[in-house]
Amino acid sequence: MRMLVTGAAGFIGSNFVRYWVEHHPDDHVVALDLLTYAGNRPNLADVEDRVAFVQGDIGDLELGERLLRDHAVDVVVNFAAESHNSLAVLDPGRFFRTNVMGTQTLLEAARHAGLSRFHHVSTCEVYGDLALDDPGAFTEESPYRPRTPYNASKAAADHAVRAYHETYGLPVTISNCSNNYGPYQFPEKVIPLFTTRALDDQPLPLYASTQNQREWLHVVDHCRAVERILLDGVDGETYNVGSGVEKSIEEIADGVLGALGKPRSLKTVVPDRPGHDRRYLLDSSKIRRELGWEPTVAFDDGLRETVGWYAAHRGWWEPLRDRAPVVETDWR
Repeated sequence: MRMLVTGAAGFIGSNFVRYWVEHHPDDHVVALDLLTYAGNRPNLADVEDRVAFVQGDIGDLELGERLLRDHAVDVVVNFAAESHNSLAVLDPGRFFRTNVMGTQTLLEAARHAGLSRFHHVSTCEVYGDLALDDPGAFTEESPYRPRTPYNASKAAADHAVRAYHETYGLPVTISNCSNNYGPYQFPEKVIPLFTTRALDDQPLPLYASTQNQREWLHVVDHCRAVERILLDGVDGETYNVGSGVEKSIEEIADGVLGALGKPRSLKTVVPDRPGHDRRYLLDSSKIRRELGWEPTVAFDDGLRETVGWYAAHRGWWEPLRDRAPVVETDWR
């Protein structure tokens, strides 16, 4: 397989590149990333000698066409996205430029390239949110009801991917995944944010809706799911990828503090972010039934290992902390 991975220096993208070259050493991988504030080339340091790294934008049509042609790419995996909901509240335009127009431009480059697969990585948030006491879960047939600029930009990208399949016959698959956690996640996201602040005995900012819930999946299990889709997924299909494990933001804070032996008095409540979703939960029975995937990392074990990774890699996250463009403590 000759693969182009976009967003390859980000959190999930870099974990996927690492996973793929370790499990498929004979494949050729091109790692494309624009290296915006959350893109970090050192994320690929241990595998960069095994991939072709290119700094560039998925919104650059000429670059996309050249990479697909020159590397004879037959599979594209699109992780590239602006993904921080809080930043999307402050600067929605950059999310629509990258997530919608960037994806469409990449699709345009791909439709003449003779690909065997264009896989697009999306999010559970396109479906909107659920009430905390709702017994249901989102299926692949659930309507799209995005509530924030980030969610809307990802929903629009999903629609573009499907349109290129229906109109031009581009062979595509889409995965909608629950919240990921694990090593190399930029310290603006909640688990590394809480961990890095707790390590320095700084307050952990919990949104006022402290019981809002998210479904959590270890990033390696997400990589395994994308692998199953690439190898055995059906052209044109969408697959929900989730663990079924839900945790409130307060439970996450308590888990991080417990793993580090820090006091719960570090928790502090800040105003809710505008458009703050209550809860997401995916029905992932389709990928489990049809492709034989299931998560392997138990949440409690994965959280402890993740917290331990940040504790052991201060040199990785300290230089990144000042790059975060949003202050989470005041939405007034």
